[in-house]
Formats: sequence, C-alpha cells, structure tokens
Amino acid sequence: MNCNTTRFCLIVLVMLLAGVTGVSAQYNQLDPKPYTPGVDADIDMYMNNWIDSTPKHTHGSLIEREILTRGEPLAPPRKGAVLTYMNRISHATLDGRYSTAPTKLKDEQEVFYICSGTGVLRWGKESAGLFEGIAFLVPPNLEFVITNTGDEPLEMYLVSEPVPADFRVNTDIIVRDENTLPYETSNVHWSMIFKRLFSTNDGLYHIESVLTVSFAPMTMGQPHSHGEGCEETWMTLEGDVNLLLGKQLRKQPPGTAYMIPPDEKTPHAQINTSDRPIKMFHAARYQDHQVRK
Repeated sequence: MNCNTTRFCLIVLVMLLAGVTGVSAQYNQLDPKPYTPGVDADIDMYMNNWIDSTPKHTHGSLIEREILTRGEPLAPPRKGAVLTYMNRISHATLDGRYSTAPTKLKDEQEVFYICSGTGVLRWGKESAGLFEGIAFLVPPNLEFVITNTGDEPLEMYLVSEPVPADFRVNTDIIVRDENTLPYETSNVHWSMIFKRLFSTNDGLYHIESVLTVSFAPMTMGQPHSHGEGCEETWMTLEGDVNLLLGKQLRKQPPGTAYMIPPDEKTPHAQINTSDRPIKMFHAARYQDHQVRK
C-alpha cells in the first residue's frame, strides 16, 4: 500500500467515525453534517506556529515568540488568542554563552521544557543541568537564572499560568528529566503513550497536566470534543503530524500548537500516517478541580 493510498484510507476512516460514540458522555457522537463556515469553528484561528510570531525579550535575554495567548476561546480576536486559564505558550531561545537576568516571577508560575542545546539553571544554592528533555516548574517569588553553556542556542518551550495570592505555591523549583521517566498508557483515546512531567500534585494551579505524548506509526487518537471549562492544548515536538480538528484536516509541523474549541462539537485527533513515531507536548486544564490551599 503506497503513501497516497494509506492517507486516503485514513481520511475515509475518520469520515466513517462520524457514527462512533466515545467512551463516556463527554465524547459525544460526531456531527455527520458537512463543514459549514459561520456555524462550525474556524479551526485556523485556534492554531499557531511560533515562527509566525513577533519576537520579544523576556527574562532579560530570552527571545520569546508566543504561540497561544490569552483571548476568547469561543471567538478568538486573532490567530492563537484562545486561552483563558493559561497566560501563554511560547517558544524561547537563549543565545550561546548568554544568561538570563536574575528573575523573580510575580503572580504567575512557568513551566519550561528544553528541546535542544545545553545549559544550567541556578536558584539559591541549587543548580541543575539543562539539555533535551529537561523540564522545570518555577514558582513565583523565587529568583532564578538560566545560562547557555554552549555555542548553539538553548531552545525551549514555556507555559505560563497565573496564580492568585492565596494559592500555596512551591518554595523550590521542581526539575524533571523526561529521559528517565517511565512511559504510561491511557485507557482512552486509543493509542496514546505518555510521560508525565507535572500535575496538580506538583503545585500547578489551573493546569492539571503537562505531558509529552507519543503516537506509534500508523495510529491515531480517538476523535472527541471538549466543553466549557476545558483548556486543552497540543503542540508538535517531533514528526509528521496530521491533525483532525473539527471537520477538517491540517498538517501540524513542529512548533505548531492548537487548543480545542470548548464548544462540545469540535472533535480533535492526532493522526500518524508515517513510519516513525510522532511526539507532542500537552498542557491542559480539563475541568473545575480542587487546588492546593
């Protein structure tokens, strides 16, 4: 079976899934009506790639490009302006042999995920090496510095969430090495295997889960939709990703993130038609939940 035939078969499979009901009441039967502009969500407003964003300096010398930002989840005022519970999801680089300014976050905390380069993170009397697969959660009111110890840029993704004054924040930075974390499997969505970087128990506030998720060759996720209060985002880290969002298909190259419109009628699924695994970065707030006081 050649590549074109394989892709055609998968597209037909997605169309046939219009009659499939999900594993719980949340995963509603898919709408069999054709795509209707003005009725169905304009999915391109919910997607963005950092390459298309204007760079700005943050943390003194990080060059940050926003991918998804705060906006209106049911009527985005501009491309990627869809977040309510998170502040932003960005790509950031630190040039070779540079350091950030000593930084203390205020009224927010940040999750960093290193995707290339080498460096060191310092806070107080502590330090941690930075390389591909290292993730760290920085709470407010704790000074930290990131240093690029190599000649090539230190590249990372950054997720920021607001935290209120009465939230019991962490008093230390949590560092995780994805390379040493075990794989977990999900009992829903068909084909996901993932590594859990951070969860609510680690001191997240709005965000409930930060994961890296892989899909094996010739597999796809279960198409399903989300409703009000869910803010689920997916970003491509590696591989040739085909995306079903709503009633349309899109390519999702590395550095592209999307959020599912919380309208209970816009399904999503990653589709891997290649002969290599694809890898995604997932940050999400699923529903109202109890936070740490």
